Amino acid sequence: MTDIPHARRRPLPILTSEQIAALKPQLADVIEYRKSGLSLNHIVGCPLECGYCVRHLFDNFEMKTPRALMSDEAAVELLTGHHYFQPHLTPIQVFNRATDPMLPVVKPHTFTVLRLLDECGLTNHVLVITRWRVDPDDCTILNSFRNIKLTVLVTHSGIDHPGIEPVDSAIAAASLRVLYARADRYRTILYWRPIVPGLNDSDEHLKRAVELSQHAHATVFTGLFFRKEIAAYYRAHGLPEPYSGTARRKIMPEESEHRILKAFHRPADRDAPWGPLFRKTSCGVAYAHGEADYNGHYGIRELCDICPVNQLNLCRSAWKRPDEAVVTAQARELGAVGSVEVTNRAIMVEGLDEPPRYFLQHTHGYQVHDRTKPHHYRRHGRADIGWPAT
Repeated sequence: MTDIPHARRRPLPILTSEQIAALKPQLADVIEYRKSGLSLNHIVGCPLECGYCVRHLFDNFEMKTPRALMSDEAAVELLTGHHYFQPHLTPIQVFNRATDPMLPVVKPHTFTVLRLLDECGLTNHVLVITRWRVDPDDCTILNSFRNIKLTVLVTHSGIDHPGIEPVDSAIAAASLRVLYARADRYRTILYWRPIVPGLNDSDEHLKRAVELSQHAHATVFTGLFFRKEIAAYYRAHGLPEPYSGTARRKIMPEESEHRILKAFHRPADRDAPWGPLFRKTSCGVAYAHGEADYNGHYGIRELCDICPVNQLNLCRSAWKRPDEAVVTAQARELGAVGSVEVTNRAIMVEGLDEPPRYFLQHTHGYQVHDRTKPHHYRRHGRADIGWPAT
């Protein structure tokens, strides 16, 4: 790895077993399978205080100073030895749940994890999500990895309310420009989120997002993850609650999406009328690397209606309906109950939590849905709030 001074910072102190035992169990478990891949989170703690952060769900929002649960080497060994990890296939996320990977004290650990994965010869997708500062020296290191397919997603909200978004969005905008201008082996994405009606979806906000999208290989937009723990934080701090209720899925109202698509639309470009704009993270990541979507969203055709023609063709050619007998046997082994059905949209299962569903999804490149939690047409993976009742 390129020898950069800040890459040689002293490692963070490791929490004692007693301190780790005091954490919420989900936080102490450093590997979590999420939609965009196995997520590695052995560094916890963040000073950025974004009001909507998922750290509220793990009871560590007040943990402002990053600490390590184990060494980077032990964490990578745990990841690559995980029973759901598949070399060259399983997408990986680094430090996307309990800290920001580009904080000065966290950054050396981020680079070490990336180096260790790269030295294993792995070609898996690796996602790094940040809203903090990225400088040219960082880009030199990010370009140094030869095997992993690295994507840096820059979270930019444009929210001006200091109680909800204390971090100036200009920091993320500057990082995006630096990353895009120096990208060689990695790719960078404008991760435009969370979009909240009346808060950051004015005409000026939309115009700014369109301009920023010119400094990224792709743009992904998504709504607010508004759980009861986050709503409680809003109420306790007198923050304006954006919705009257909470939801287990992200909230992206139909009207907001309509305005976003209108702002990005460029009808003169028949091959990419909306440019490289995507509703789903994996779609943007796959496009940036010139690959088909590893989450198999092509089965959900209404998600694809804004995709560039070339990407649509690529996903179409790679998307294959799996053999139902094979999928049924795999699902049963993972603990599925009831019938297993393969439709033209997804594999339908019952009795499987998210991790085994995502394992099947990445194994086959085909959507896997829980029959008891249906995905409604045009609302795929989104809450019902802000959409017609029928």
